[in-house]
Amino acid sequence: MPKSNLRSAAWFQGDDEVSLAHRVAFASVGFQIARDNSKPIIAIADSSSELNPCNLPLRDYIPAIRQGIIDAGGIAVLVPVMSLGEDLMKPSAMLYRNLLSMEVEEYLRSYPIDGVVLLANCDKSVPGSLMGAFSSNLPTLMFTAGARPVPIYKGKRIGTGTDLWRMWESFRTGAITKEEWADFEKCLNCGLGACNTMGTASSLAIMVETLGFMLPGTSTIPNGDSRRTSAARQTGLRIVEMVNEDLTPAKILSPSSFRNAARVMNACGGSTNTIIHLLALSGRVNGEMTLQEFERVGRSVPVLANIEPSGTEMIQDFDRAGGLFALLSQLGDLIEPGAIICTGQKIGERITQLDSDSSAIRPRSNPLKPDGAFAIVTGNIAPQGAVIKTSAASSELLKHQGRAVVFHSYEEMRTKVDDLELEVTKDSILVLSGCGAVGVPGLPEWGMIPIPKKLAAAGVTDMVRITDARMSGTSFGTCFLHVSPEGAIGGNIALIENGDLIEIDVAARSISLMVSDEVLAIRRQLWKAPKREHLRGWPALYQERVMQPDRGCDLDFLCAPTEESRRFVEPVVGRS
Repeated sequence: MPKSNLRSAAWFQGDDEVSLAHRVAFASVGFQIARDNSKPIIAIADSSSELNPCNLPLRDYIPAIRQGIIDAGGIAVLVPVMSLGEDLMKPSAMLYRNLLSMEVEEYLRSYPIDGVVLLANCDKSVPGSLMGAFSSNLPTLMFTAGARPVPIYKGKRIGTGTDLWRMWESFRTGAITKEEWADFEKCLNCGLGACNTMGTASSLAIMVETLGFMLPGTSTIPNGDSRRTSAARQTGLRIVEMVNEDLTPAKILSPSSFRNAARVMNACGGSTNTIIHLLALSGRVNGEMTLQEFERVGRSVPVLANIEPSGTEMIQDFDRAGGLFALLSQLGDLIEPGAIICTGQKIGERITQLDSDSSAIRPRSNPLKPDGAFAIVTGNIAPQGAVIKTSAASSELLKHQGRAVVFHSYEEMRTKVDDLELEVTKDSILVLSGCGAVGVPGLPEWGMIPIPKKLAAAGVTDMVRITDARMSGTSFGTCFLHVSPEGAIGGNIALIENGDLIEIDVAARSISLMVSDEVLAIRRQLWKAPKREHLRGWPALYQERVMQPDRGCDLDFLCAPTEESRRFVEPVVGRS
């Protein structure tokens, strides 16, 4: 019997009792597998859940994806995977991103699967599943459900997340009534899907399309749009073709893929979270992306997407303006055209010259901001770097000196910012430590520290904030995030005391605590590591092995495999 080129043939080919048992197992769930099966087996990795309104609509597109797989001559098998939802998972879905990546990788390692369609939508489900697929190196496509509708409140279009934070400030300072707050809550319940701004979910979908793992033109189609159902079937068709072509992540990805993704995130005014995820994805495949490289390639890229929170419009407007490839058309020679995408083409072959007449995607000659959406700063507060989204910050605060007002936990911060006796001025610098990957654990989105209540009531809308936490992609303000190393492992952010003078200068890429090394050395001797409450299970393993944000917060033992460790894609199948 001729040997099939399919990976799954190792399970099914042959007449011994092991192959027979494998064929019977498939037959018992409705799949007839021949001894010489030539049909690729495609896993549909489904992360939909009723606990996750972002991902729930994914299940509506499964029939179209399955039909596409069947029409292309494949066999579609539905595989449930963890659903990581930002709305309800505590302390953060980020705690479980790496666990999802391991689940996807081990599914693909241990089962007779030739290719995979990843169903993801909410923030951490996208990079988590893709990280696992990169490590398994099987032909991969991702399908997202798109953004939820845009609600209208008092005649104004509402951006999920971004306008919630604004309304919360109005409510906590008494600018709106309890009844108005309740009406706003009803308005926000506008349907299923991801945030309708350039939040983390939309940013990541665009990033995945740029990397080459989503069908061109599909990353920003809103949920419920008929084009998305068509894209679902086309995704099913294409993944079978990719298996037949042996088009694996290793054959698509290159350092230029990651550099293009970094450029696109800057041009989009994307979420700061995408930096962590891009570093983690690169780390799985030796993609050569570092925090310094992200900074280098991004500084020359103009911000062209006029989408909240950096701009004023919604992700639906971005899609109507032409989506990713309209943006790439404007970026022109800033993009490396030779990067391969899932069609097997070079990305440059898909870019056509388009004139932008939409306010959602500005022409390169009239950018929202000329020099990138992000800055990476270093100094004695953040020796390994911190991130600020300059496109959503206050320009007058990007060079600033102020006295520190320090919070050593989220609970302390939430209590004290509402204390009218808090010693703070508009020039103070708010510092939140102990909220990093190890400290919580999970690096939650606590970094957009609320303006202290007494200042907010006086009309202060922004202050310099420094933290080892993250913030939502829908957030805004002059927030220095992802301080590395974090406070819980002895980073200098844990040594800052109330009243210390801090100096930040974004143009110079510096963030400095104006305290002598000698004083810091004394403080370090007195510092005590916080007690770790987690003694077992995933949180304990995570705290022990997670790396810092400048390394993508992956687990250290999951980073770039050698060729030797890739042998699991050619399984040895024997008796159970």
